[in-house]
Amino acid sequence: MAGKQAKALSEEHLQEALEYVEQHTHHPLRNRVMFLLSHKAGLRAKEISALQWTMVTDEKGNLLDVLELPDSATKGHSGRTIPLHRDLQTVLTLLNRITRPQAENHIIRSSRSESMTAASVVNWFWYLYRRLGFDRCSSHSGRRTFITKAARKISEAGGSLRDVQQLAGHANLTTTQRYIEGSDQAKRKVVDLI
Repeated sequence: MAGKQAKALSEEHLQEALEYVEQHTHHPLRNRVMFLLSHKAGLRAKEISALQWTMVTDEKGNLLDVLELPDSATKGHSGRTIPLHRDLQTVLTLLNRITRPQAENHIIRSSRSESMTAASVVNWFWYLYRRLGFDRCSSHSGRRTFITKAARKISEAGGSLRDVQQLAGHANLTTTQRYIEGSDQAKRKVVDLI
């Protein structure tokens, strides 16, 4: 990422944004899904806009516990399988039940029932963060938050940074490392443990 990186969000900012989406937007359920796809699955704007129900449901239309992102829906052919966070599963199930989509329908659709473009997703996040007064936040903030949190928790789950790299869909671990925000508090704790 050249230039300034998008800022990762704190847990307080995540909750504030979700409350705003729920109370102050025209399509709160769709918008909650879009926000959680960024923050709980680490998807890029292009991937959010390309996401179809076939990527999260079985042949009977039942929600899977993973998101199957094919190369065609990603940047640089970085297809991958991402386990669905329970909050994301909940809202996807609800959206599926309410909209009763066809399998090939895009999950994130505009008011006119068309799929949203990647640029529309980028703009949606930009306006959301501006309304909330979140400086240096963009559509990439959710991805950066997801990768940073995953990196901090992966050893507790018995994994490594390689697993985070695969969840992010990066070809190179160096790219993943650039997304991970440092923590002064964590550095202090680890030094105290030595």
